[in-house]
Amino acid sequence: MNSPTADGTAMAAARPLIYLAAPLFNPMERAFNLKLREALLPHADVYLPQLDGTLLVEALAKGIPYSIAAEHVFEADTSCIARCDALLIVLNGRTIDEGAAFELGVAWSLGKACVGYKDDARQLLAAGDNPMIARALKSVLENLGEAALWAQSLAVV
Repeated sequence: MNSPTADGTAMAAARPLIYLAAPLFNPMERAFNLKLREALLPHADVYLPQLDGTLLVEALAKGIPYSIAAEHVFEADTSCIARCDALLIVLNGRTIDEGAAFELGVAWSLGKACVGYKDDARQLLAAGDNPMIARALKSVLENLGEAALWAQSLAVV
């Protein structure tokens, strides 16, 4: 619902910002991340580190010293986590990406809404995903349609 401004006109509601925490180290991972981002964009703004941040490997290829490049990646991504309304973490694979796990921990500790995405049955533990990951998540989405509906639900809050 749009709130009225002092002059009585409707004020546009701000779009929610979703931080998309996901592995991004090969073309297949990056392509999936883009597909997931596209499902979310009709309903929310999305920070995807491979597009909106700095890829460490690209910074190093440009001759930026590791310490400077790593600091830039860390600061850009953690700053966005602090600003985001929610974090969506890709859980696909036998284990989740270490960086994404860290990002989830930061978001959870800041009280952000944290949700998982998993359309891959592989997992390290027979009982399910690591409880330190699973317990930080409000839910786990299983397809792009569910992801879009979740993003839409953020927009109406």
